[in-house]
Amino acid sequence: MNLVFFGIIIFILVFLLLSWFAKTSSRKIASGIRKLTLFLSLIIAIVLVIGGRFLFSLPLLLLALSIFKIKGLTAIQVFQLWRLLQFLRRSGRYSYYGGSNQGQQPGNLSSDEAYKILGVKKGCSKNDVIKATNNLQKKIHPDVNPNSNTERLSQIVNEAKETILKNDFN
Repeated sequence: MNLVFFGIIIFILVFLLLSWFAKTSSRKIASGIRKLTLFLSLIIAIVLVIGGRFLFSLPLLLLALSIFKIKGLTAIQVFQLWRLLQFLRRSGRYSYYGGSNQGQQPGNLSSDEAYKILGVKKGCSKNDVIKATNNLQKKIHPDVNPNSNTERLSQIVNEAKETILKNDFN
């Protein structure tokens, strides 16, 4: 008896969902699915972070961030920025939470760190360094994204460029 009752309820819910899809415009459906995906991703990510499984929640957070369509940032670029922030935080040059930058003074980037930040290899040309800096700045500069707090990140990218140019091209 319970199986028949649940079957009828599922049938009615599927019927109502399909009839709603038939009557609604595709833009409204896409918007609803995007919002539902964002909401469910954030809920699952928060549950996983609270449970101590931050590594498993990262893909869900990146999915949620890519749905926001932040001025040309894709999920892969958001992941690369997250890795950059993690690297800088571990090295003591950046703090997420608006605190101090853990005692590090500007100008202390090593040459290896500067190459990692810009994503170029040693032995590249001066133009490659400038091009990599410009590509990063187009995405993270505070003038391009006024709503996000990227001033310090922009300073670090400029500092990496200056370090490479000073050490390897002078």
